[in-house]
Amino acid sequence: MPIARRPLLALALAAALLASNPAVSAGAATEVEAAVDALTAALLAPDAAALDALVLDGLSYGHSGGAVQDKAAFADALTSRRSAFPSIVLSDRSVSVVGEDAIARHVFSGETTFGGKTVPVRIGVMQVWHRDGGRWRLLARQAYKI
Repeated sequence: MPIARRPLLALALAAALLASNPAVSAGAATEVEAAVDALTAALLAPDAAALDALVLDGLSYGHSGGAVQDKAAFADALTSRRSAFPSIVLSDRSVSVVGEDAIARHVFSGETTFGGKTVPVRIGVMQVWHRDGGRWRLLARQAYKI
């Protein structure tokens, strides 16, 4: 059975145009921004179910001091309240989407409580998000001193 090349070519062209469409990318970027906001809310009021829904099992969560946590250690530190964030403000935000992956960057300012001591924090953050089952979930995060 011969393959009709014109319909196949038209379909491939349409798919390529859709993938490069700024409106599609803008929609995905808005979804990633919403996921970043949801994660920020979960940092402020830790909830195990919310964190589980927002974070992939293979999480690599890097702190500005060099420590790196996996998903279990990250969630445990927050839900046990050993680490807490009384306030968080994100600024200088940007999102770049490439297919099923996205990079979100921002400046993270606020307060953190660790070991019973509350201190101000102002760090740069880069997050890697992956679209998993139609929703954006955090795969990696690295903070750095600014």
